[in-house]
Amino acid sequence: MSAERNDGLSPEQYAALAAFRYRLRRFLAFSEAEAAKHGLPTQQHQALLTIAGHGGGGPATVGLLAEQLMIAPHTAAELVSRMVEAGLLTKARGTQDRRRAELSLTPHASALLQDLTEAHLRELRDFGPALVAALAGDAEKATQSPPTSPA
Repeated sequence: MSAERNDGLSPEQYAALAAFRYRLRRFLAFSEAEAAKHGLPTQQHQALLTIAGHGGGGPATVGLLAEQLMIAPHTAAELVSRMVEAGLLTKARGTQDRRRAELSLTPHASALLQDLTEAHLRELRDFGPALVAALAGDAEKATQSPPTSPA
């Protein structure tokens, strides 16, 4: 005898969530592949995006990367060291707090990130409606393939 659970959720709600997660996984797979095409590991791409998109009060720091990438501070510090060595970041002592390292993108990193961001925005325009459909509970629309955009 199987134990049935009456949790009040419909098969459509499960299907919508499954479709949403599928779309997220597809976007993340696209993102990883696109970063790799540009010679960047995914985590470095995310770090560049975090630094470029940081609008908080003050410059980006190792602590910000740790928080935004959900990694330990010592892991973020090692990531920053690798990115400085690769010519993607510059690191300077904080102007207000000399204990903090302020991070900036190099011109090379800015150009890479611009190319990657343009590709990601195109992808989101194509797949965004499917994500919205999944959130709205329209699993059928969420699993349809988007129209192919002109190259």
